[in-house]
Amino acid sequence: MPDQSSDQPLDRPTRSRAASEEASGSRRDRERPPAPEPLPLPVVDNHCHLDIADGDWVETAAAIRRARDVNVARIVQIGCDLPGARWAVEAAAEHAELVAGVALHPNEAPRVDDLDAAMAEIERLAGAHDKVRAVGETGLDHFRTGEDGRAVQEESFRRHIDLAKRLDKTLVIHDRDAHDDVLRVIDEEGAPERWVMHCFSGDDAFARRCLDRGAHLSFAGTVTFKNAAPLRNALAVTPLDRVLVETDAPYLTPTPYRGRPNASYLVPLTVRAMAEVRGDDLEGLCHAIDTNTERAFGGTW
Repeated sequence: MPDQSSDQPLDRPTRSRAASEEASGSRRDRERPPAPEPLPLPVVDNHCHLDIADGDWVETAAAIRRARDVNVARIVQIGCDLPGARWAVEAAAEHAELVAGVALHPNEAPRVDDLDAAMAEIERLAGAHDKVRAVGETGLDHFRTGEDGRAVQEESFRRHIDLAKRLDKTLVIHDRDAHDDVLRVIDEEGAPERWVMHCFSGDDAFARRCLDRGAHLSFAGTVTFKNAAPLRNALAVTPLDRVLVETDAPYLTPTPYRGRPNASYLVPLTVRAMAEVRGDDLEGLCHAIDTNTERAFGGTW
């Protein structure tokens, strides 16, 4: 753990969007969008990757301040590989506004040389500090991982489910083009007490299947995209006490800034769009998101 009295910023793993698995390789506008109007009540960005840069680096403390200025008061920092997981734990220990999730991303699992050793390190990190609240993001990705890597990916997913249950951590699930298989594994292994479908990407029918199993559904900037009508239908049927919001920053920037770098300070754009889709009072939705996130991630911080 870092020296909590130090004024020196944490060294982040050297990663960028261009070097990450999600990069398209295309030339993009890297200018950060302007800050939106603050929300009337505080909310939590329950899924962010502060250790991945898109465009200019922003120091963690500055990113937290920028979010706090628009009433995004807390952030769940997700580590997706061993360097990122280690950094997430250190960052959460240093910053009061952060808690951490640690895991091997489903596209990372087939790449590791020794899954047993990697999972042992994830387990160590998951128990390293009381501000590590989640095991994730784990799950299945049939978009970027082909048939040759799916057996290892599923094994990793099962191990993460077991770890979340043994350590009483929230399970955070990544699901890309794998809806049926994600729920098959959840049914076979048994869901932990608290679990979140990160960046929910299904329709209303799939939403109901997840909700019936006890999941919280987390909605990202994708809910604002023009072609996302099925996702908005899913949001509309999600009970108010199961709704969460996230950025998945630096990815999935909400309209009207799609394609530019995302960050926690842009959450108000997504929350206002969610309130409009659902017909919710904005203050009521903010209060629900804040309360739901505390419940989903095991209490206050």
